[in-house]
Amino acid sequence: MLRISSLAFAGLISFSLSAQQDAGGFPCATGDDALLEQLTGGDPEALARIAATQAELEAFTTAFGEVEMDGERATHIIPVVFHIIHNNGSENIGNAQIIDAMRILNEDYSRTNPDWSNAHPSFVGIAANVDVEFRLAKKDPNGNCTNGITRTVSSLTNQGDNAMKALIQWPRNRYLNVWVCAQPNGSSSVLGYALLPSAAQWFPTQDGIVIRHNCLGTVGTGITNFSRTLTHEVGHWINLEHPWGPTNNPGVASNCNSDDGVADTPNTIGWQTCNVNGSSCNSLDNVENFMEYSFCSKMFTNGQKTRMIAALNSTTAQRNQLSQAQNLSFTGVTSPDVPCAAVFSPSPVTICAGGTVTFNDQSYHGITQRNWSFPGGTPSSSTQANPVVTYNAPGVYAVSLTVGDGSTQVSSTLNGHVTVLAAPGAAVPVMEGFEPYANFDASPWTVVNPNGNNTWSITNAAAFSGDKSTRILNTAAMNGQTDDLISGTYDMSSAQQVVVTYRYAYAQRNSGSDDRLRVYVSNNCGATWSMRQQLRGTQTLNTVGAPMTASFVPNGQGQWGYSEVNNIAPIYHVNNFRLRFEFESYGGNNIYLDDININGQPVGVEEIALGGGGLLVVPNPAAGQAQAVIHLDKAGRTELDLIDVLGRTIATPYQGHMAAGTHRMDLPIGGLTSGVYFLRLRTGMVEKVARFIVE
Repeated sequence: MLRISSLAFAGLISFSLSAQQDAGGFPCATGDDALLEQLTGGDPEALARIAATQAELEAFTTAFGEVEMDGERATHIIPVVFHIIHNNGSENIGNAQIIDAMRILNEDYSRTNPDWSNAHPSFVGIAANVDVEFRLAKKDPNGNCTNGITRTVSSLTNQGDNAMKALIQWPRNRYLNVWVCAQPNGSSSVLGYALLPSAAQWFPTQDGIVIRHNCLGTVGTGITNFSRTLTHEVGHWINLEHPWGPTNNPGVASNCNSDDGVADTPNTIGWQTCNVNGSSCNSLDNVENFMEYSFCSKMFTNGQKTRMIAALNSTTAQRNQLSQAQNLSFTGVTSPDVPCAAVFSPSPVTICAGGTVTFNDQSYHGITQRNWSFPGGTPSSSTQANPVVTYNAPGVYAVSLTVGDGSTQVSSTLNGHVTVLAAPGAAVPVMEGFEPYANFDASPWTVVNPNGNNTWSITNAAAFSGDKSTRILNTAAMNGQTDDLISGTYDMSSAQQVVVTYRYAYAQRNSGSDDRLRVYVSNNCGATWSMRQQLRGTQTLNTVGAPMTASFVPNGQGQWGYSEVNNIAPIYHVNNFRLRFEFESYGGNNIYLDDININGQPVGVEEIALGGGGLLVVPNPAAGQAQAVIHLDKAGRTELDLIDVLGRTIATPYQGHMAAGTHRMDLPIGGLTSGVYFLRLRTGMVEKVARFIVE
C-alpha cells in the first residue's frame, strides 16, 4: 500500500530522516524532526522540495514494480567506504570489525544469513534475496589504492552530526559513505541514522549513514544484538521506512493507520520486543523484519526488495549511478586484487626491555606473501601474517614489511616505530624542570598528541624555577581533546614510599572553563594506567583567580600551584614505574607544568617525626637534587629558608600559607658548593632546623 501524497507537516519531517535506537522502550533521542531541522532550518520551501521529491520517487517505485521483468535481475553492486571518526577511544575500531560488518550486511541482503529460514512460517515464503552486494572500495576518489576505510581523529565523534560528516565525505554518486562514531547525533541511545533518498537529493554532502561503533559486526567492540543495525540503516538509505510508517515511534496504536509503502508488510504498531506471534493491527505482524526495532530481525520481504531495487534504479539522490559498470571500475570493486599497499601496526608501540610486540599485517589487496625485518628484535625476520617479536635492549627500532602475490611486490619501512624502555629504569629521586632540553625529542618524556593540535611543548615563557617549563597553548577549538605527557621508566623497586610533586599554573578563559589535569601511574611499563589525582578548572586547577580571555602566562611564583600525589600503593614499587600527565581541554586557557619530582624514598631513610611538626631533607647527603619533607600539625603562615654555615639566608624556597599535613618540595641546591647547610622552617610560634650536606 502507498501512503497518500498529501502529507502532514509532522509526517514530512519524520519520513525524511530515519534513526534506530537501542532496545528498552525509549524513543529516538532526538527524533526525525530535530534531524531534519539541522538540514533545512525549518525552511518551508526546502520541506516542500523534499515532499515533491518523495512523491516523484513513490510514483517511480509504483511504475517500476508493475514492469514485467525478463529473467532474473542483475545483482546491484554498491561500493562502500567507512569513515572512522575517532578520538583515540574504543570507537577507533579495527579493520577486522569492518570486514565482519560487511559479511553480515551481504548475508542479510542476499538471504544467505543462517537464521532467515527460522522466521515465522507465515513469512518465510516471502523472505527476499534482495540481489544487492556491498563491496569495500579499492580506489579512492583520486584513483589511489584504498582498503575502503579512512580514519580521522576528531572530538566530533561524540557529536555524530552534520559537522562530523563534513570532516570527510567521498562523492555520494560513487560511494555509500558510512561514518562510524562514538555517539550518533550526540546521543547515548541512538545507534544509527540515515537520510532517505528524498532528503538526500537536496543535501548531497550529508548523504550516507552514521552508526555507533559497537553496532558493527560481532568482533572487536561489536555487540551481536546490535549487529543488524547497518542492515537496517542501509534499508533507509535505499528508501525503506519502518513497517509502521514514517515515524521513529513504535508501539503507538495510531500507527495502524499508517503504512510503509510496501504491500506485503502488514500494518503494525511496531515492536521493540520479539513477539513473533504479535498481531497488533488485526493481522499477523512481520516482527522479524530488518526494519523493525524487535532486535530479532531475519528478513526483508519481496515487496521491500522491489522498493529498494526501484530506488537503486532511480535518479533520486543519484542512487542509479552507483552500480554502473563505469563507476564499479572507477572505485576498483570489480578489478582483480593486486598488492598496492604494505600496511602494518604494532601492539603495543612502547614496551620495556624483554617485552614483546605483536605486528598485524593490514596490507591490501590479494596478499599471499610476507617478508618482515625486525632489526634488534627476536626473531629478526618473519614470513607470518602476525608475528610476535621480543626486544631485549632499550632503544628505538625500525620495522620493514614487503608483501606480494607472487608477481607484484610493495614495501614499507617505518623508522622509530617501536620504542623499548630500560628496565630497570632510571634511579630516583628525579627532579624534572625541563632545563636541559630544547624539545621533548631528546628527553626521557613522550608526548601523545592524538588530534595533531597544540600539545605539550617546552617553553621559556614562564617557569616556577629556572628558565623553562612545559605548557599547552589551550584554545576553545581544542574542546574535548586530550594530550599526554608520559615519563620514561624509573626504578622504584627499593622504595618504601613513592611521592610525586609538581608545580602547575592554569587560568580559566571564562567562569565555566572546566579543563582537567589528571595524574596516572603505571607498574607495568605503561601497559595499563591508574589515575591517582584529578584537578579541575572550576575547582582546584585554577591558580590565578578571575578568568582571563588573553593567552595566560604566569606572572611570578604567586600564580603557580603546588600539588602532591602520595596515594601510590606498594604495588607500584617496581623497576619499570612510569608517570603520566593527561590534560583534557574544555576550551579554557593555557596550562603549565614545572618541577616534577619523583621521590622513591629508599628503605632505611629516617622517617619524619610527626609530633609537633617535623622537617627533613632527603636525600642527605645530597648531590644536585634534594627535597624538603615538612609535616604540620595545623595550617598556618609558613616560611622555609635555606641558610649557609655563616647564618646567611641564601634562598627562601617557600613563603605563604601551608595546609596541615605532610608536604614535599624541591630545594634549590643545584648551584651550591659542597659543604654543610641548614633548612629552617618557621610556622606560627614553631621553628625547626634541619642540617644537611651538599656533596
